[in-house]
Amino acid sequence: MTTTPHPETLAIRSGRHLTHCNEHSLPLFLTSSFLTESAEDARQLFAGEADGYTYSRFTNPTVNAFEERLAALEGGERCQATASGMAAIHAVLFTHLSAGDHVVASRSLFGATYTMLATLLPRFGIEVSFVEPADLSAWQVAIRGNTRLFFLETPSNPQTELTDIAAVAGIAHAAGALLVVDNCFCSPALQTPLALGADLVVHSGTKYIDGQGRVLGGAVVGSDKLIEPVYLYVRTTGPTLSAFNAWVLLSGLETLFVRMERHCASALKLATWLEQLPQVRRVRYPGLPSHPQFELARRQQRAGGAVIAFELDGGREAAWKVVDAISMISRTGNFGDVKSTLTHPATTTHGRLAPEVREAAGITEGLLRLSVGLEHPDDIQADLLRGLA
Repeated sequence: MTTTPHPETLAIRSGRHLTHCNEHSLPLFLTSSFLTESAEDARQLFAGEADGYTYSRFTNPTVNAFEERLAALEGGERCQATASGMAAIHAVLFTHLSAGDHVVASRSLFGATYTMLATLLPRFGIEVSFVEPADLSAWQVAIRGNTRLFFLETPSNPQTELTDIAAVAGIAHAAGALLVVDNCFCSPALQTPLALGADLVVHSGTKYIDGQGRVLGGAVVGSDKLIEPVYLYVRTTGPTLSAFNAWVLLSGLETLFVRMERHCASALKLATWLEQLPQVRRVRYPGLPSHPQFELARRQQRAGGAVIAFELDGGREAAWKVVDAISMISRTGNFGDVKSTLTHPATTTHGRLAPEVREAAGITEGLLRLSVGLEHPDDIQADLLRGLA
């Protein structure tokens, strides 16, 4: 009999601190500030000499419950919640980097993440080198004397390219650098990067953690030593997660594992079907044996995930035909929802990138990103056929 709770149990039972009311569901502390017992009590709280709550930009019980639960699922000592996934990435980069530092990053990234690394960091004197995510030698060659941080997504958005987390962690640590992994595509239900050697994990809670497209939210998970400066940065600059959004994300975590099991089963069925269509040039799904890194996916993920990238012959015209023809699947830039979504990355999520950057990342005009929801897979297939027939 195991004495350590399984992740499925932690997703429901961790982070629970009952009030005097003995509530069964976690309460929502919708307040901007908290009362103190005395002037000395206030002094100690604001000085950090005593535990407690003063102001919700600093800490909030509902937000803390979400942070504890996500940290437990990722296997981290501590979590810092943020207002969005991009706020989480921003906080990590501006906490752990300074002018004169150098970053090595995967060239296969979400559009806003790439833009932050390529255009925002250099304004503050931070250099960035982009490398092929699967080429371990490229990560090694890119290292300089001032390299302080490695950054990657795996699987990547939208191409589902994988990076060997354990191998890149070894390269980073040998150079004295931190490894930061964006775990949005998998969530802790499918992948735990800290266990594979990553130092920090970032999330957009908006995706699978919420799972229903209701709220924005983000998080950073890691050791107490690495999260403490992130907390101080977020506390000072203000991109904190609201109590209401944290409450929604907490409820999302409770169903995360059962949702991801269904997401993945349907995605595998649909990816297998898409691969057989003559008008589909290629399908990228980590759960398919045809994926270039299928064996890596089997080692570091519990399943293939719920996002399929597929490229059509006929370029933008063919891709837009499918996007315009669907009637059930949602046309939106978001993913990770119970409702299936279809996106044309080249003109939406990655549309602001230079054409040569998109080309290098394999984001062609014929590429579509399908986020498989919880509808019956036969109905998703039938809807796609409206534009593929």
